[in-house]
Amino acid sequence: MKRALLLGSALGTLVFAATGSTACNSGSVDVDLSTSSGGGNGGSGGSVSTSGNGGSGGSMDDGLTVETDLGETRGVVRNGVKEWRGLPYAVPPLKELRWAMTKPATPWEGVLDATDFGAACAQEARENLTEASLNEDCLTLNVSVPADLAPGEKLPVLFWIHGGAFIGGSSNLYRLDRLASKGRIVVVSVNYRLGVFGFMPHPVLETDGSSGNLGLADQREAMRWVQRNIAAFGGDPTKVTIAGESAGGGSVCAHLAAPELVEGLFDQAIAQSAACFAQLNTPTAARGAADSVIEAVGCKKADDAETLACLQAADVKELLKAEGAFVASQPDNLIPFAPTPGDASSPNAIYPRSFLQSVAQNKVAKVPMLYGGTRHEMRLYVGYFWQGAQLGKSPLIDSETLATEWLPLFYPGMAPGGGTYAEKILAEYTPAGGFVKDTDAPETLGVLLSDFALKFPINTCLYHFTADRIAAVPNAKPIYFFEFADEAAPVLGVAIAKPYPNFALGSVHSSELNYLFPNLDNTSKIAAPDLGMTSQELADQMIAYWSTFVKTGEPKVNDLPAWPNYTGPASVLRLEPGNIAVYDAEAQHRCAFWKGLYPELLTSPL
Repeated sequence: MKRALLLGSALGTLVFAATGSTACNSGSVDVDLSTSSGGGNGGSGGSVSTSGNGGSGGSMDDGLTVETDLGETRGVVRNGVKEWRGLPYAVPPLKELRWAMTKPATPWEGVLDATDFGAACAQEARENLTEASLNEDCLTLNVSVPADLAPGEKLPVLFWIHGGAFIGGSSNLYRLDRLASKGRIVVVSVNYRLGVFGFMPHPVLETDGSSGNLGLADQREAMRWVQRNIAAFGGDPTKVTIAGESAGGGSVCAHLAAPELVEGLFDQAIAQSAACFAQLNTPTAARGAADSVIEAVGCKKADDAETLACLQAADVKELLKAEGAFVASQPDNLIPFAPTPGDASSPNAIYPRSFLQSVAQNKVAKVPMLYGGTRHEMRLYVGYFWQGAQLGKSPLIDSETLATEWLPLFYPGMAPGGGTYAEKILAEYTPAGGFVKDTDAPETLGVLLSDFALKFPINTCLYHFTADRIAAVPNAKPIYFFEFADEAAPVLGVAIAKPYPNFALGSVHSSELNYLFPNLDNTSKIAAPDLGMTSQELADQMIAYWSTFVKTGEPKVNDLPAWPNYTGPASVLRLEPGNIAVYDAEAQHRCAFWKGLYPELLTSPL
C-alpha cells in the first residue's frame, strides 16, 4: 500500500484596506470595504536586465527610479501601484556557490530594469498544474507601493514568503497590487532556494556551521535587504510583518524559533496553514534525502571534496529528477525536503533549535501574531489521492479501503486501551447512516485528516496546540486565530487540475490565497477567474483585517465583527461569507477526541 499510494505535494503558496492615517495605534481602523474585482494579471515572466533608462518610460522624477545600496532601479506603474520586480538581493548560488551560505548581491552599473519578475527557483512541475524551472539564478524580490504615496510618507511593510512544500512555488505567482493599494502598505515578496538546493542537509554540503536550511538563510538575507533599502521605496523598516502560507508559514515559524538570528528584522508575524509544532527531522535524521540524491546522480565518491565537486557540477535536471524520485518514495510525508532544526547532537547555525524547544526554553520571538488555516485543509490532498486512484497508482477511496488501507496508513498501530487507532477513528467519524454515497468516504477522509493528522503539519488541532503553547510563554504577545470557511472557494483549476474529484472540496489548503492575492492560479499567468460576489465581499473583509494587523498589530476594523485575542478554542474568528463570527473551532474539529487518542502530541506539557 505504501509504495502504491500517490501523494500530491503541497501547492501553496495578505491584504488590504485602511484609509486615512497610517500611524500605528491600538484602536480600530476605518477601512474601505467596497467590493471590487481583481482585474488583470499584472504581467509576469521575463528576465531582469540593466539599461540606461530602465525601459519603463516616463520622466525620471516620477518616483519610479529608486536608489538602493546596490544601484539605481526603475519600476513601473501597474494596477494602481508602483512596482519593482526581480530585484536581486543575493549573489546567484551557481557553480561553487551551489549549497553555499547566502551572500549579499553585488552592485550594478546603470539603472536596473525592474519591470518583470525574476525567474522562479529550480523546481519540477507538480500535479499537472505548476510550472517547472531550471533556473538557479533566482534570488530576487519584488516591491509594490501605493501609486499615490506622498513624498516622505513611510508605510508599514508586509514581507511575503510563498508556499509550495519547500520544493515549489515562486513569488511570481502573486499579485501584490491590491494589498498595497487598498491597504496602503508596502508589500515585498521573495524567492528562495527550494528542495535539493535549499533544504537538503548532509555533512558534505556543510558550510559556515550549517547544513540544509539555505532557503531560510535566503529569506533572512532578503529581510536584511528590506532593512537597508525599503525606506527608499516608501516603507518603514521599523514596522515589518513577515508572513507566509503553507511552507511560507512554516518558514515564519522557523524564524520565530531563532530570535537571536532575526533580531531587528521584523516585529510582527502572520502564519497561514502551518503548524509551528510540526515534528521535523534534525539535519542528521534527514540526511537520507541527500544520500538518495547523491547516489542517483552518480556523485557517491570516496572523498567528500570529490563528492561536493561532483554535486556542484551536476546537471540541474538530474538533481531535480533525483529529488522527485525521493519525494515519490515518501508517500506519507508532505514535506520530505523541509527545514531541519538543530539540537545538541546535530547543531545548525541557521535553525538552531525546533519551535518546541524554543517555546520550552522561552527562546521564541515574542511578537503579535495572526495565525490560522482553512476548514478543510486536507481535502485538497484527498483530491490528489482520488486522482491517483483513477490512474491505478493508489487504492480507490471507499468505505472498505478507508478501513483497511487509508486509515491504517495514516494512523498506524494499536491505540491505548485496546483496538487500533484506525478502528477508533472510523467509529468516531462514520456518518450516522453509514457510508451511503460514493462521495461519503473521500469527504470523510478529508474531514478527519483536516482535524488531525500524524505526519501532515496542516491540521486544525495541531494549530490549536501551537497557539495554546505560544500564548502560555511568559510575556507572550497577542495571537489572533482565524479559520477560513468559504465552501465556494475556487479550487478546481486553481489548486487541482483535471480530472476533477467527484466529491466536495470546499475551503481546502491554500484556497484563501485568492482572497488576498487576486487571480492566483498557481502559474505565472495569474489568470484565475475573479471571485463570485459573496466570496469577493469576504475577500474585502479579510484584506481589511490583514492590513490593519500589519499597521497596528491588532486586526480591529470598524464595521466588522470584533476579532478577539486568542484565549482558547472558543476565541477563533470564522471567516465565512455573510457569517463572520467567533466560534469554538476545537468542537468543530473534534479536538477533544484527538487529544484523548494522542495526548502526547496534543496535550503534553513542555
